[in-house]
Amino acid sequence: MSFEPCRRLTVQRLAAWAACTLVCAVSAQPIDYPNRPIRMVVPFTPGGSTDILARTMGEQLTKAWGQPVIIENLPGAGGSLGADKVAKAAPDGYTLLMGHIGTLAVTPSIYPRLPYDPLKAFAPVAWVARVPNVLVVHPSVPARSVRELVQQAKAQPGKLNYGSGGNGSAAHIATEFFKLRSDTDIVHVPYKGTAPAVTDAVSGQIQVLLTGAPAVMPMVKAGKLVALAVSSPQRLQAFAELPTIAESGLPELAGFEADQWYGIVAPAGTPEAVVRRLNTQINASLNSPEILSRLQSEGAIPAPYPPEIFGKLIEAEIARWRPVVQRAGLKPN
Repeated sequence: MSFEPCRRLTVQRLAAWAACTLVCAVSAQPIDYPNRPIRMVVPFTPGGSTDILARTMGEQLTKAWGQPVIIENLPGAGGSLGADKVAKAAPDGYTLLMGHIGTLAVTPSIYPRLPYDPLKAFAPVAWVARVPNVLVVHPSVPARSVRELVQQAKAQPGKLNYGSGGNGSAAHIATEFFKLRSDTDIVHVPYKGTAPAVTDAVSGQIQVLLTGAPAVMPMVKAGKLVALAVSSPQRLQAFAELPTIAESGLPELAGFEADQWYGIVAPAGTPEAVVRRLNTQINASLNSPEILSRLQSEGAIPAPYPPEIFGKLIEAEIARWRPVVQRAGLKPN
């Protein structure tokens, strides 16, 4: 039986809510921020979508403020190790986390003793982007469509492997959702980040990957991986030739949607004036033609909303993915 997770707020509703929300004004008093380097923690290895977006935003903040934004990769436990470091950091705006759907919305349901509560440990700063996943296979896999992949997986249960950035990562939850909806048995191989998963997909050590477009599309363009579909409700402008998973023609995948999203949070208690200054500058960067073009060319959709919208998204997505985690029986490594 197909399974559709509960979703309290869709992205479209959040966007509509944003349009009618009055953004609190930043204090008229100037603040001395930033006056020293900022550390932005990426809870995964370099090279994945989280890392790519963090470095893009770090470059923009460095240009705008003249203070370096230092990217620190702290992988482990599905991103929870790096997230916990930020949760326990001083709430002064100088330690930030590039979080995503896994670290902020999925891991609370997978790790029963998670050392942080994403709704209490962090101050939402900015929802940076929504990134549809791309379903890719190694060229040795004969399937050239979602329908053919599902048929192969059903004919050979347990023979295909898929990779992810670790338990609780965006690729993990998206692929498990795909498996639930398509009633297929594809074996999970967790890595300590997206980049090593992509490397093994290219080498053929794993055969299937459903992960963010920025991490895999260069390999697709180089002919090293074959893209079958995107996970978004609509096709991507940058890859218009790729159908959506929902367009597979399989009734069990009708309406399928499993995008990733990324955003910056700070430790709870960070002064509101600092949060607002960060949000204003990040949104200005996201609205710039340079960043709009760069993100869209990689399949990312900018999300320049106020902090409250990002906070609502995190809350809604925790509720959305909890039943998926429970039904799939996902456990820590």
